[in-house]
Amino acid sequence: MRKPILGITMGDPAGIGSEITVKSLLKPELYQKCIPVVFGDAQQLRRAAAIINAPVEVHAINHPSEAQPSAQRIEVIDLNNVPADVPFGKVNAVCGKAAYEYIAKAVSYTKDFSIHAVVTAPLNKEALHQGGCPYPGHTEILANLTGTKDFSMMLVGPKLRVIHVSTHISLRKACDACTKERVYKVIHLADDTLKLMGFANPRIAVAGLNPHCGEGGLFGDEEINEIIPAVQAAQAEGLNVSGPIAPDTVFHRAANKGEFDIVVVMYHDQGHIPLKVLGFSSGVNVTVGLPCIRTSVDHGTAFEIAGRGIADCESMDTALDLGAIMATTRFKDKLQ
Repeated sequence: MRKPILGITMGDPAGIGSEITVKSLLKPELYQKCIPVVFGDAQQLRRAAAIINAPVEVHAINHPSEAQPSAQRIEVIDLNNVPADVPFGKVNAVCGKAAYEYIAKAVSYTKDFSIHAVVTAPLNKEALHQGGCPYPGHTEILANLTGTKDFSMMLVGPKLRVIHVSTHISLRKACDACTKERVYKVIHLADDTLKLMGFANPRIAVAGLNPHCGEGGLFGDEEINEIIPAVQAAQAEGLNVSGPIAPDTVFHRAANKGEFDIVVVMYHDQGHIPLKVLGFSSGVNVTVGLPCIRTSVDHGTAFEIAGRGIADCESMDTALDLGAIMATTRFKDKLQ
């Protein structure tokens, strides 16, 4: 079987994206699983390699099919769109625009399966906006580029996986977003995505929104009117889903007792907080529902340490591993 081609977007050039990309691509074991191709700026990758004293060649190519990477040779689709001396650690409109262009270029190659997954380094939202991109982050950018309406954010850690009913909206609006239709859709997205990760029959827990799942309506009726009907509809279709389960116990049952493979959470922080407490540097972000596979580091641009050579690439390592697994499963027929 041929190996899947992973398109790595370099992220904001003022952040740690180029550094963690180079560090991850130095590991020989990666090339047994996939063919990594960077979408970014070749001179910034060379700059990062020099900072960490990495003996690696950065080689520009015109198309992913030309890639012959190794731990000694990084292959890059070079957009050459930032100055060589762009300062690290500062919000810069040029960097925000460049980071968006890396994503757009990579996504364009997923449409004819020239690459099989996109793996993303971090963006800076302020720089994105200054550079003319109106979206709050990767998830929304990718949904727009692919014309996707039903999508969600999944976070994957060593002990816990969560998938969100809502993400980058206010907490007040998040309560209104917990509709039967949306919860039902996210349960299905969880089931579909975990099957790509190798789970034959994913065990899905659904968290409640209110304290004690509303206590029979005393503390809110969203569980009665929206969440329970969504769970029952999914159960009727044969999905292995339980809930709603009180948020103060469901993560313990999933992460520590191993009762569930994933938790459907109702809003951004309900999922992010437990996952980051359990494994801050090892989490991976997966956008689900897209026509292409996308995994990502689950951390920011770390401007405070950018350019110093001390960034941790663990999350990028894990994102690449997971992207390779998911791409191999989804495209097994095309990779024969």
